[in-house]
Amino acid sequence: LGYEFMGRHKMREALAILRLNAEKFPNSSNVYDGLGEAYMKSGDKGLAMKNYKKSLQLDPGNMNAVAMLKRLGSK
Repeated sequence: LGYEFMGRHKMREALAILRLNAEKFPNSSNVYDGLGEAYMKSGDKGLAMKNYKKSLQLDPGNMNAVAMLKRLGSK
């Protein structure tokens, strides 16, 4: 649902759904990866990096998070 809202450029709604998802599934790397993407698309680089880092912490093999962190300029 969050991705559907993102696709419709309804970022406020997408972020609300994806944050709720993170509350419900705090141990899911994929959840934080999606939240990172939503923050990135909404222009919040800091929260995007925070969520991609959390995703990577939960799944060190998440190459998308690695790539996105490099793209965002994180070390």
